[in-house]
Amino acid sequence: MAHLLGGENLTVSYATRTVLDGVTLGLEEGDRIGMVGRNGDGKSTLMRLLALRLTPDAGRVTKRGDVNIGYLDQSDVLDGDLTVGAAIVGDRADYEWARNPRIREIMGGLVSDVDWHANVHSLSGGQKRRVALAKLLIEDHDVIMLDEPTNHLDVEGVAWLARHLKTRWRANQGAFLVVTHDRWFLDEVCTKTWEVHDGIIDPFEGGYAAYVLARAERDRMAAVVEGKRQQLVKKELAWLRRGAPARTSKPKFRIEAANALITDVPAPRDSMALSKMATARLGKDVLDLEHVSLNFEGDDGRRLFDNITLRLAPGERLGIVGVNGAGKTTLLKLLNGEITPDAGRLKRGKTVVTAVLTQEVKELDDVADLRVIEVIEREKRSFNVGGREFTAGQLVEQLGFTNQKQWTPVKDLSGGERRRLQLLRLLVGEPNVLMLDEPTNDLDTDTLAAVEDVLDGWPGTLVVVSHDRYLLERVTDHQMALLGDGKLRGLPGGVDQYLELREAALAGSTVAGGGNPAAASPAVAAAPDGPSEAEKREARKALNRIERQLSKLEQQEKKIHDQMLKSTEAADYDTLAEQNKQLKELADEKEALELEWLESSELLGD
Repeated sequence: MAHLLGGENLTVSYATRTVLDGVTLGLEEGDRIGMVGRNGDGKSTLMRLLALRLTPDAGRVTKRGDVNIGYLDQSDVLDGDLTVGAAIVGDRADYEWARNPRIREIMGGLVSDVDWHANVHSLSGGQKRRVALAKLLIEDHDVIMLDEPTNHLDVEGVAWLARHLKTRWRANQGAFLVVTHDRWFLDEVCTKTWEVHDGIIDPFEGGYAAYVLARAERDRMAAVVEGKRQQLVKKELAWLRRGAPARTSKPKFRIEAANALITDVPAPRDSMALSKMATARLGKDVLDLEHVSLNFEGDDGRRLFDNITLRLAPGERLGIVGVNGAGKTTLLKLLNGEITPDAGRLKRGKTVVTAVLTQEVKELDDVADLRVIEVIEREKRSFNVGGREFTAGQLVEQLGFTNQKQWTPVKDLSGGERRRLQLLRLLVGEPNVLMLDEPTNDLDTDTLAAVEDVLDGWPGTLVVVSHDRYLLERVTDHQMALLGDGKLRGLPGGVDQYLELREAALAGSTVAGGGNPAAASPAVAAAPDGPSEAEKREARKALNRIERQLSKLEQQEKKIHDQMLKSTEAADYDTLAEQNKQLKELADEKEALELEWLESSELLGD
């Protein structure tokens, strides 16, 4: 495989901390690499180095001269004053990009529901992320680097991005490097994994599951070595104890060897073995939403929820998935009594104690100037975990906060650390109903695994809203879906069934065949009054017809190109001229169809 780019002896330090220490690695044609590691260990730093966005303190990055690198940053980098269309395709005319089936597929997969003429600054976080992804993916890059591409994407968007990356290049062409906490995504698209830790990079073959198995084997072998070391320590200490004090002072080398064995212990990784937190007693009645309806703000005649009923049982573990704007967060607020429905009621058990982990982490704003341990001590001085008493310091250490971190002000914590503290603060309140709204935001894969371990042993009722299907399938027993039609549907088939339902729903309003919903990518604004439903139906039929015709024309073009190659080899210039004429006629026909496609898609642009 051809070499694309690489780093040699890369070193990066911040203040007294070395993030990368003499790292050497490279990307080859066909590489599909996922990067994992704790927050702050240098994943984004390494990606910026390889993308030539950052200069190392030592070492160098080299790339093949013709290699084109596409890079998606974690932060928003789009010009907020641009329209969506201008941000994605620049000043290119509509017909220039609309004739490209790959670009149409990307538009349909990422921005089909985004107003083409809206300014970027008016978009939601998820919409901005999808616009930035579309801008990157429509270009021809040899290497694509994606830093947390799944942030703000729903389950459907993550699944689309995985399909696109898997089919973007042939197996031995192109390369991508991705940093993400979405373990399903890592397993789906990556064939190699780089673990960033302690200033070094450990490479593993395979996606996330293979990496976990390989790391477990590595840790097992390390445990064997540690076991042998401990046996040597015991023998040395026993030998020292058997001798008289005068005798033990003579063989100084034996004492030094024992001390070396005792002190030669690698620093442990952050752990979070926090399970079986005490909870308030939960009766047979928990939370019931009965025949609840709720209108959108502004009351435009549509309903966010239309006569839904949801009953939570003691110890139930429910996952909620749904399209953006379908009301997932609002559903949690209804269950928590924060919103009063327009119709129906919330029935709440007498012993229910709820706790909600929100997306914004605003619950920590009132303690921003306190230190981590002080936040927990404000709740209680001692806690019961699995029948054992823990002090506040011991408890926060179980959650991965070292002695040094315990005295860090909350305002100075990273996003992942704030998330962990927020979860711990909720748990020490001893709730019996726990509701988590996108709990995976800002957490690295190690912390996610630890959080899942906590939730495994938690005895109360659990409701999780998340786009992370790995988490949903790991910690919940069943899932339900909000599809944006006001209804709440059970999903016996899990997340896969949800994706099938969404695909079926989209088939009625977008182009069928090849998974190409390009009809929903508006190139021109719809008329002010908007098209009628009849006009929309006709437009969808036209788009179906046009897509089929364009597909046939592309096949004919390929056939003629193959024939022209043979004519050229045979020096049959008369036939070559006729074939060239046929090719021009096909091009004219394609251009006419593409203009018709734009006109029809205009009607579906809302």
